[in-house]
Amino acid sequence: MQHIYTVEDIQLEDSWLTIGSFDGVHLGHQQIIHALVDQAHKNNQPSVVVTFHPHPLLVIKEETRPFYLTLPEKRAQYLAELGVDYVLTFNFSKETSLLSAEAFIRVLHQQFHFSQFWVGHDFALGKNREGTPDRLKELGGLFGYELKEIPPFYVKEELVSSSRIRRSIREGNMREAAEFLGRSFQISGRVISGENRGKSLGFPTLNLEVPKEMVNIKPGVYACQAEVRGKSWKAVTNIGFRPTFGGGIKKPRIEAHLLDFSRDIYGEQVSLDFIDRLRDEMKFDRVSALTAQIQSDIDETLQILEE
Repeated sequence: MQHIYTVEDIQLEDSWLTIGSFDGVHLGHQQIIHALVDQAHKNNQPSVVVTFHPHPLLVIKEETRPFYLTLPEKRAQYLAELGVDYVLTFNFSKETSLLSAEAFIRVLHQQFHFSQFWVGHDFALGKNREGTPDRLKELGGLFGYELKEIPPFYVKEELVSSSRIRRSIREGNMREAAEFLGRSFQISGRVISGENRGKSLGFPTLNLEVPKEMVNIKPGVYACQAEVRGKSWKAVTNIGFRPTFGGGIKKPRIEAHLLDFSRDIYGEQVSLDFIDRLRDEMKFDRVSALTAQIQSDIDETLQILEE
């Protein structure tokens, strides 16, 4: 798979293409991508996914809140795993939002010359979202492509969408998020130095610095699978403000205790897959009560991860 950030970086004679934000690459997205890749390859054509960063919603509304399920590199990785040949992460700007559907399609068609254009059921592009499926079908006559609209995807009679998954994560419902994503929700961050509170208690933790653009996870304690240097470790992760030690923290900290792990990996990247939420963050009057609770969290995590 080739991941590009500028449309001029690629020139294809023909292709099958889809466009969308694809944040999270959830089961609904996967339905489109699987079918597109399969049919494109059967017709000896490359598959192309055009996605956006920043997300159009944030640009149009001029928002900077924590939002993303996946950042561009991780999103491209998931798409590559689905067999996509080319991923274009298009820099969405105010200027982009003012382009008509025809103008935007023209830019893409000059480079990709796509003969098949697949979109989701609620897709629209161009200024004021005027590029509805009906309008895109009209443009297909001008540019020489066939439009295919993919129906919505449901899990337990509920529509799968990125916004729905963000809500699940903000509520701490990681099992529900995983049902919609088709995998556990994952964050990655750099290990930074902390105050060694966990180590002094006998439960050393990795303090993670995660991109501020990532969606907020509800504070609390979680059972996780951590990945370090390509190897998996069971982990208990606390997200919160450490009230037992006086709090005073304005931004929630992410601290993961990896079971049977004792390496010094400051500055390295660690990924956390969130499997389940154990409990709310709590304030303890005695350190002994805190350590007893941490051991209980470890026992519960082991039980969950061995299910």
